[in-house]
Amino acid sequence: MKRKVVAIVQARMGSARLPGKVMKQINGAPVIELLLRRLSTAKLVDLIVVATPDDEENDSLVDYVSRLGYEVYRGSETDVLSRFYHAASRFEADVIVRITGDCPLADGALIDEVVSGYLSSDVDYFSNVTPPTYPDGLDVEVFSRDVLVSAHAEASSSYDREHVTSFIRESNRYHKGVHSLPKNFSDLRWTLDEPEDLKVIENIFTNFSPHIFFSWEDVLSYQQSTPDAFSANKKFSRNEGAMMSSGQKLYNRAKKIIPGGNMLLSKRPEMFLPNGWPSYFSKAKGCIVTDLDGNDYVDMSVMGIGTNILGYGHDEVDQAVRKTVDLGNMSTLNCSEEVYLAEKLVELHPWADMVKFARSGGEANAVAVRIARAAAGKDKVAICGYHGWHDWYLAANLTSDDSDALDGHLLPGLDPKGVPSSLRNTVFPFQYNDFETLKKIVESEDIGVIKMEVSRNKGPENDFLMNVRQLASKNNAVLVFDECTSGFRETNGGLHKKFGVEPDVAMFGKALGNGYAITAIVGKAEVMQAAQATFISSTFWTERIGPSAALKTLEVMEREKSWERITQTGLELRSGIQDLANNHHLEIEHFGLPALTGYNFVSPFSLEYKTLITQEMLKKGFLAANTTYISTSHSAAIIADYLQALDPIFGLIKECEEGRDVSTLLHGPVCHSGFRRLN
Repeated sequence: MKRKVVAIVQARMGSARLPGKVMKQINGAPVIELLLRRLSTAKLVDLIVVATPDDEENDSLVDYVSRLGYEVYRGSETDVLSRFYHAASRFEADVIVRITGDCPLADGALIDEVVSGYLSSDVDYFSNVTPPTYPDGLDVEVFSRDVLVSAHAEASSSYDREHVTSFIRESNRYHKGVHSLPKNFSDLRWTLDEPEDLKVIENIFTNFSPHIFFSWEDVLSYQQSTPDAFSANKKFSRNEGAMMSSGQKLYNRAKKIIPGGNMLLSKRPEMFLPNGWPSYFSKAKGCIVTDLDGNDYVDMSVMGIGTNILGYGHDEVDQAVRKTVDLGNMSTLNCSEEVYLAEKLVELHPWADMVKFARSGGEANAVAVRIARAAAGKDKVAICGYHGWHDWYLAANLTSDDSDALDGHLLPGLDPKGVPSSLRNTVFPFQYNDFETLKKIVESEDIGVIKMEVSRNKGPENDFLMNVRQLASKNNAVLVFDECTSGFRETNGGLHKKFGVEPDVAMFGKALGNGYAITAIVGKAEVMQAAQATFISSTFWTERIGPSAALKTLEVMEREKSWERITQTGLELRSGIQDLANNHHLEIEHFGLPALTGYNFVSPFSLEYKTLITQEMLKKGFLAANTTYISTSHSAAIIADYLQALDPIFGLIKECEEGRDVSTLLHGPVCHSGFRRLN
């Protein structure tokens, strides 16, 4: 009895790399129409069905395909295997031909060859892709309904559910056959995944226009005679998309429309694992982050760049924010929460009298410098540490004798392009604990503001902070402590409370709102009143969510004594990492506050080892590098699991220190160590 052969075309509008690609126009016709019309020339195919997700985004695709007269099945967006299974059942397919919507050059004659090969062979699965010899974009896979039923029942990984046939291809339980060419053309790219692919496809159809039923051999001849028409997408490799996560695909798309790919250098995937980092999250709770593919990771990295001391999605903080949203976040009138929050911050810092609020650390730093300059009546600033992206800070790299003066302040390679040259010699960096250099700068440059982090990688020595305080007072300079990172990590407030040194101004951010945007500038009245003499104002500094989140965050932190918990956990983690290093006879150096603990390998391959750790720990379900920002959600059990997973990777690193080539262990480029412009 003749078996019913059904070609199922998986197609959707929501492509990560080229949204709406199946409806892109080529010479006045959508890609999906060209694909279906070419597919219709296959004589051994009895029915063509387009299988698409069942969300509203694909309504326009369904309407168009239906008007063309083709059948449609709608199913799961992510479980494409399920979509195929139900489509095959609905249309009573005996034999399934899998075609993907990114193959507008599907060749009816070639499809018949593959189907014929399947029908004449005693196999479960027959294709021209295992291994591939045809150009990418001509893939044809044929299998029985029984095989599809068993794969649907047994395939469990998200990868196999998404890619339909990977379980069949990689399992030894199925008999497989291949249709191949005597010469390998698999390096040619005729598929449609990227904007550059669309240009190549357009060139092909334009060359043969108005004829659309040209053969794949015709296209091959065209490429051999006119290679320039195919040059746009040469940088992409075959099946690149299948090996990439949804986050990696989206990041590649982002780099084309967002300078640098995202809004924060510290969150660029290149800073962690180029070509491998998940890049985007769908949800986060506690210290668990879920990526766009539904994979869960324990965040043993930088926890939102230090914004979530109480963990992600803290119930009480989120509930306070929901209440604010329900009542209204913004109006013509001011929000009362900013008054209550200001009073609370002054209560925590009795030396301070007044507070101004912003929403980001960079803003808070710029506001603090403006106020301090206005109060001092002097323009020049001495700085130590990282203080954001504004002109006043990057001006340090404009100095005539040292264009990389900021390299020792967290992020090397910061380019001052776009910073007015008139700001040259207005900002002077000094190193932490180097009091004599600071003293010379202050006395020789008539410094009006000393701006510094209280501590980042090491603590004060030889009464350094107290000496800075006295130097500022003696020279009528305003002392500003940047506590955007260090605040609430070791004390209930600024880290300066631990050392007993009071600044004139301090800034707080990151942890203040447990993930919601709020920063604060607190200071003495005689300094803060200078804000009245200069213009400092912004519409969204008056919204209500930030202060509401901060008030609840402060309440929870005070109740739980979070600063004590995260410091103790950080010390335990640091000790555990040192034990691993000792066991494997590796030399490491620790840095940072205990709650922001980090380490480096004492080796010329330190950056490669950091990359290796990220790569291997990602496989084990951890977001990790060489720095961990601790939260109260990091339990003893999580720390133990992390150290257990890290142990064998330290073993690999020991092998590399003894001569093994670390580059053979890396699946991609080494992570970046500082600012680097992305092409």
